Amino acid sequence: MTTGSESARFPPQGRTVAVFGATGHTGRFVVAELLRRGLAPVAVGRNGKSLAALGFADRGIATRTATTDHPASLDRAFAGVAAVINCAGPFLDTADAVAAAAIRSRIHYLDITAEQASAQATLDKHDAATREAGRLVIPAMGFFGGLVDLLATAAMGDWDRADDIRVGIWLDSWHPTQGTRITGERNTARRLVISSGRLVPIPQPAPERSWRFPAPFGDQDVVEVALSEAILIAHHVHVAELHTYLGRRSLQDLRDPTTPPPKPADASGRSAQIFMTDVVATKDGGTRRAIAQGRDIYAFSAPLVVEAVRRILEGEVRASGAHAPGAIFDARAFLHALAPELISLEITAS
Repeated sequence: MTTGSESARFPPQGRTVAVFGATGHTGRFVVAELLRRGLAPVAVGRNGKSLAALGFADRGIATRTATTDHPASLDRAFAGVAAVINCAGPFLDTADAVAAAAIRSRIHYLDITAEQASAQATLDKHDAATREAGRLVIPAMGFFGGLVDLLATAAMGDWDRADDIRVGIWLDSWHPTQGTRITGERNTARRLVISSGRLVPIPQPAPERSWRFPAPFGDQDVVEVALSEAILIAHHVHVAELHTYLGRRSLQDLRDPTTPPPKPADASGRSAQIFMTDVVATKDGGTRRAIAQGRDIYAFSAPLVVEAVRRILEGEVRASGAHAPGAIFDARAFLHALAPELISLEITAS
């Protein structure tokens, strides 16, 4: 098994982050964000030709090839780095192998999965070994999962529990990547929500309702669609009910096989897609709310996961083991640090 090409300049370990799946749509955003933040990416892909075609080495970025079915190739790819961000889905097929390799290499592991089963397995399986290694494992540190978990944690503030958390997600459109479509075909497990304090399957057909989003979206039809945020929140928040709703229009885009992939709308490669995530927590009749608005759910996952890596590598987090982001980060400070990637952020209590 060849390890592929590697640029001659390899930066210090403490600032070096491997990106597994660097040739993918989101992986390319993550590599660019690491560079913007002054961190040193190592572009890791399953195909050396794809790495070469994207010109990583021409920009002074180290490149390595590795596959999940060859553990030794992963070990070589992660040599000399401080952390790995896994952007290669379906994560049901990649997360276990990449996380295990990270633990063997004694480095931090993060991924951006929206797949509930993958996030749950990563939290359950790799906690003990990561604690022993003194490193962190954080699954689902992307738009679906990590953002909602941080918003819910920020909304709750000093509450030690919540009676109910409702999440409304509105996308003005959803042009899925090829990876999203492949993951949808692979991920056939029943979606789980929290009801009566337990993870249980969403009733079928999925419940529908109207959600009043702030301007400019207003009242919108939404459908209950739980993703990895339910696993993260259940891991560290005492809540009796947790339900997530996604706009009907974006679900129609996703389910339509003729919907094209994302189209760049600026020099950074971001699409024009606008998102709004609205999290409402209640306890004993009181209500707290956190709302985030931004652009391009795929591109936004990059500053989200890179901010997490930066905080870990700079020593702002002293924990070890497998965690949800809301359990180890200061959620409000983390979210405010994402400006200007977030168009707006509002956290209120009544």
